[in-house]
Amino acid sequence: MVAPTTSPATATVPAPAPAATRRGRWIQHWDPEDRVFWADEGRRVARRNLVLSVFAEFLGFCVWALWSIVVPQLPAAGFAFTTDQLFWLIAVPSLVGATLRIPYTLAVPVFGGRTWTVVSASLLLVPTLALAWAVQRPDTSFGVMLAVAALAGFGGGNFASSMANISFFFPERSKGAALGWNAAGGNLGTAAVQLAVPLVIVGGTVTGAGVALERAGLMFVPFIVLAAFLAWRFMDNLAAAKADPRSFVVAVREPHTWVISFLYIGTFGSFIGFSAAFPTLLAGQFPEVSLSLAFLGALVGSVTRPLGGMLADRVGGAVVTVACYAVMIAGAAGAVAALGRHSFPLFFGSFLLLFVATGVGNGSVYRMIPAAFRVAGAGRDAAATARAAAGCIGVAGAVGAFGGFLVPRGFAISTSATGSLVPALWVFVAAYVVMGAVTWAVYARRGSAMRAARV
Repeated sequence: MVAPTTSPATATVPAPAPAATRRGRWIQHWDPEDRVFWADEGRRVARRNLVLSVFAEFLGFCVWALWSIVVPQLPAAGFAFTTDQLFWLIAVPSLVGATLRIPYTLAVPVFGGRTWTVVSASLLLVPTLALAWAVQRPDTSFGVMLAVAALAGFGGGNFASSMANISFFFPERSKGAALGWNAAGGNLGTAAVQLAVPLVIVGGTVTGAGVALERAGLMFVPFIVLAAFLAWRFMDNLAAAKADPRSFVVAVREPHTWVISFLYIGTFGSFIGFSAAFPTLLAGQFPEVSLSLAFLGALVGSVTRPLGGMLADRVGGAVVTVACYAVMIAGAAGAVAALGRHSFPLFFGSFLLLFVATGVGNGSVYRMIPAAFRVAGAGRDAAATARAAAGCIGVAGAVGAFGGFLVPRGFAISTSATGSLVPALWVFVAAYVVMGAVTWAVYARRGSAMRAARV
């Protein structure tokens, strides 16, 4: 009797992808590039981790931006700080947050994405509770208050670890969209805190000064506890997520890393810096206007970030970035004109224009990174080029965030030296002119390989 043979149809059926194997909350097998694995289980797990990561990162941005809306209220709570000191309180969280970004990125592969999300979310209790304690004591020294404000920098580090964690979960074909949603969801925290805090602090206070500033910190405590619990209960660590410090070493040796980091100071740094300073600028220049409008700047800057990436996909990131710098020049010049006329509508509209341009520019500059490294690395090892691009993303994100410190300090120096914001705005105009010219010369010049590749 002849043994039955395997039919061709049976022979060509691929073996099912192995399920994600778990030990505790550690996933030992994870292969999102395998389409069978992704469809059967990977997509569901990745999306669950994405949603919870966005929630934790959203709270991180809320805490990072908390002092931007608290500082304009300090005089009403009985604090007598100088204008320069107020701008220091606004700027120092950005300085600390930018510094923490690279170590936070490396923490994910070392401790696991779930574990580090629990830790980094829980750390947000420190700056919120410290703020609630400090703002109830008008005799608190400036040094102590500055140290408390610096603690808010923990929230700035959350963005980097969240982006690094989510990048491991998604396949290359879906990674851009996932990271875009992750970034946009986090950035919205800046707008949310500037909208919510003025509403929450109204009412009686321990100091009897008319604003209950301690509520600005206390209001986030239950949400932080919830985020840490949800991350502990429902997120996952990936055993396959490995740190590659070589990517940073390769990236820092590549000139494009520093060119793009310089450009990102102009877009993301301006977004964070203007978001931090805008409520104080409104309170100082137009005290008759409600601070409840300040959140609109950060809101439009956040929601337009994905638009930058989509436009860059169509026409090239460099072209979009040059256009963004042109719009930013117009916005800063419009703010100068508004101050000369003491026109709130023109001032507010000019800053909204700045926020839109920085938001779009954030997306377009990030879109430039992989394309620029592909062109620069033509003929080299593809894996090394990919590592360099990944390292550039981390370095540019950290360097760009320092703009959140430079912008408020620029306004402080301008106000202290001249009594006006105008000199600072003209410096920003000059910086955007230089950045736009650099973008065009390096990446968008006609006839160049970068332009041909639509970097």
